[in-house]
Amino acid sequence: MSMVSEFKEFIARGNVMDLAVGVIIGGAFGKIVASLTDDIIMPVIGALSGGLDFSKNFIRLGAIPATFKGDPASYADLKAAGVAMLGWGQFLTVVINFVILAFIIFLMIRAVNRMMVPKAEAPAAGPSEDIVLLREIRDSLKK
Repeated sequence: MSMVSEFKEFIARGNVMDLAVGVIIGGAFGKIVASLTDDIIMPVIGALSGGLDFSKNFIRLGAIPATFKGDPASYADLKAAGVAMLGWGQFLTVVINFVILAFIIFLMIRAVNRMMVPKAEAPAAGPSEDIVLLREIRDSLKK
């Protein structure tokens, strides 16, 4: 079997295709969660905390280049200029995204598990005909 035909067989397996679909849906779902965090949750947290925007919080580690033309208080401008920084606010936003995504996945799995009705166990089948016959022979011999 050639490598190409083996590869075709591998790709044609259902679990590989299911995985591909899951990755694509996961990517799209991640964008929805990022938007939920960036556009809805973080602005509300910022409003409740007096205008605090976590994504703008950072610690500058390196010097600002002499050719820098942006805002020295802007994380995005400094990052674009290649200044070394600890972007703890952006990291916090990503952690919040992860927690939201993990919680939503937990809720989905929980719902699916509740929908799955456990199959009633099949009643135990009686002994096979051979076993019944052997028992009858045994009982006859005992008599």
